[in-house]
Amino acid sequence: MRNKLYFQARLKDKAEYAYKAIVQEKTSIGYYKLPEQDITGILAYANKIPSDVTSIAVIGIGGSSLGAKAVYEFLKPVEKLTRSLYFFESTDPINIQNKIDMLDLEKTHFLVISKSGTTVETFAIYKLLLSKQADTNAYTFITDKGSELEKYAQSIDASVLHLADNVGGRFSVLSSVGLLPLALCGVDIEALLRGANSVNKSFFEDGYLKSTLLEKALFYARNHAKYHINCLFAYSESLKYFCEWYVQLWGESLGKKQRHSAFHVGLTPIGLIGPKDQHSFLQLIMEGTRDKSVTFIQIEDFQDTLKIPDISLKHLESLDILNDISFAELINMQCNSVMEALLEEENIPLDKIVIPKANAENVGSLIFYYELLTSLVGELIDVNTYDQPGVEAAKKILKKKLKKKLDI
Repeated sequence: MRNKLYFQARLKDKAEYAYKAIVQEKTSIGYYKLPEQDITGILAYANKIPSDVTSIAVIGIGGSSLGAKAVYEFLKPVEKLTRSLYFFESTDPINIQNKIDMLDLEKTHFLVISKSGTTVETFAIYKLLLSKQADTNAYTFITDKGSELEKYAQSIDASVLHLADNVGGRFSVLSSVGLLPLALCGVDIEALLRGANSVNKSFFEDGYLKSTLLEKALFYARNHAKYHINCLFAYSESLKYFCEWYVQLWGESLGKKQRHSAFHVGLTPIGLIGPKDQHSFLQLIMEGTRDKSVTFIQIEDFQDTLKIPDISLKHLESLDILNDISFAELINMQCNSVMEALLEEENIPLDKIVIPKANAENVGSLIFYYELLTSLVGELIDVNTYDQPGVEAAKKILKKKLKKKLDI
């Protein structure tokens, strides 16, 4: 009993340490302030874009595109958005040409997004698009204050919006990086921030999410060597790109060398979509190595009444059990069945997040929930959550190769 109490006290101490560290971090890391920001300027700028613009194209990679894409693709099936949103985020020539073919360039506004202002992929694509659409009024640049990109934009009299101070790319979805393209497409960005702020207040003002997030972060940190693979199993196709955003957020933030040791640590993120991945990756979770934790995401109300018709098929009468069931009910039954099956196994940690329905407020809450969780885990496993030296190393090598090619 004494050992158990001691262990519980140690956990409480670690939770308090992590919470205090995050409170201190809040004074210098910019993403914590985003839920309560003034977005008057962003909304005013969005209203200046001509009404005959029918498409918005984001030219950016990684954190410059993944967050906005996650929100847009989540809301597109259920909300009447006013413009289509496209993303140029790869140097794959087939992908680039396919995107260009989809666009009416004369009716497209381009958002060129680069924090540093020197992202190779972004400017390779920008140069190509500029050769096809030379009107500088068709471009808005989003970058850090004083960057080389801002100087370029000023030299061609193009509009510039700044990133919030000390906000890294993967934490930037609730800044101008994500809010402007989403606002231009008709997403209610005030509701998006309202959802994020509900999580912000609950965590920092001793609401129920404070203990929830601390306990979850402590589990991941305490078991990061044993359960080093974290699966996000989302039961909606609309969450596919949220899973991609989570993979970047988790992988780029937590895969590091520890600050106070020579050890390399990290938690490997995997994004799964149910029920599709029940027929592939689930087998590995169920009977493979016990090195995975799983978080299920379920939408409670799909706001859709589509039903399976009451049809009996000869020789397949056993499938009459499907008749008159809504697809919304079926997909959630599938999710719950997988959870129950996994609970019967040993050493597979599970939890579930339920989204009441697909709207801007709820996805804003989900985004900030995962950002806070990432920061807490980073603090507890002793890494710098906000740098990415591994990524920067590859960028430097690429630029050397390009320079060498130019010199030949």
